[in-house]
Amino acid sequence: MTATDGRTRYAIVGTGHRSEMYFNAILGPHADVAQLVALADTNRARAGYYAGRAEAAGVAVEIIDPAELREAVAEHGIDRVIITTPDLLHARYIDIALRAGADVVVEKPLTIDADGCRLIARAAEETGRSVTVTFNYRYSPRNTLLKEVIRSGAIGRVTSVHFEWLLDTAHGADYFRRWHRDKANSGGLLVHKSSHHFDLVNWWIDDSPRSVYARGGLRFYGSENARARGIGPRPERGTHDGATDPFQLDLRDDPRLKELYLDAEQEDGYLRDRDVFSEGITIEDTLSLLVDYDGGPTMTYSLTAYSPWEGYRVAVNGTEGRVELDVVERAAVLTEGASVLDPSLTEDASGSGAARARGERLVVQRHWGEAEEIPIPDGGGGHGGGDELLLADVFLGNADDVLGRPASWIDGVRSVAVGIAGNASLAEGTPVDVRGLGLDVDLARSGRIR
Repeated sequence: MTATDGRTRYAIVGTGHRSEMYFNAILGPHADVAQLVALADTNRARAGYYAGRAEAAGVAVEIIDPAELREAVAEHGIDRVIITTPDLLHARYIDIALRAGADVVVEKPLTIDADGCRLIARAAEETGRSVTVTFNYRYSPRNTLLKEVIRSGAIGRVTSVHFEWLLDTAHGADYFRRWHRDKANSGGLLVHKSSHHFDLVNWWIDDSPRSVYARGGLRFYGSENARARGIGPRPERGTHDGATDPFQLDLRDDPRLKELYLDAEQEDGYLRDRDVFSEGITIEDTLSLLVDYDGGPTMTYSLTAYSPWEGYRVAVNGTEGRVELDVVERAAVLTEGASVLDPSLTEDASGSGAARARGERLVVQRHWGEAEEIPIPDGGGGHGGGDELLLADVFLGNADDVLGRPASWIDGVRSVAVGIAGNASLAEGTPVDVRGLGLDVDLARSGRIR
């Protein structure tokens, strides 16, 4: 069912920070093909923030209880449900939406554990409806260009991948303030954040992970590390009236965050501004992985969540040569003017003349040849220019994309399989076979999963 004017009818489930990208797209550049009819959140004050913005734009939307999503799909004629809830809830709402008769768009990660993968797989297979996972980094021009280089055969058959991702002390610290800090909610950074990166590798080399060996731990944030470094008592949260430091977030400094979180606390008690050096953090901030792929390549991967600069380095080796991509998304975190909530990292905080500057470089070198730098097209906007291109595909469709950038639930399984196996490896201290967790990705490709 679609709107009488031909537009697709949408509901957004989960109205926190991340939902704004989709909200703005529906009410803005894609309003000619999309209509927002409902918002769902267990926190009605948070949902009310977006409902008020919609009303100000002349759009009336219903606020619904997420527990009533199944009924709301039928009652409001909802065609697609966008899910931007905390990660542990993704599988539940995907299952409900699909079985209610709607297609789904879901933020990464697809889900946080093997049970969630199985629930989604069964619902997708039994209903025949679609699940789109929004891997916006696929659309960044630099990442697309790396895919094209590998696909062209310029470096031959891929033999290994080396991938380092650095989150700085503005962006990385934020995962240790909010619900992500509890692995039961997010699956840890190996699932919540690294699923982005694992998806890129799976997509770049067109392969599926087979086994994972992981090492790492909480080595910078958290109360034990603070005590070991002589950091004294700290406020429990950033919104207080004492002295502050760069690791604290004061929600009162941002009117939007204040309304979304500080003013909405009375609804559910959720604190958005916890101290990154407090008790109760169960996720890792330092991670290293060794991943074997079905087709033969091996990946070495590392994630650091407390770097002084943000970006990533990837090198792909092949039988005919090597391609390297170096990206500096933010060159420095300065105590003045640095945003703690800037996932797009569009501003270079290092200042002019610094030794490290924001930028990107792609270099290909074949055996017996000189290195060649490949120009990267400009990609303005969030996530290296990927957000706007992703949203165009989400709302307009792009079935003919020769690079296969639109991602399904099967791609979602392939990405979280690395993180789920990595978490099991961290717990067991041994390599973990992906299939041993019941995540048979070959079966997933055919629409089935054990």
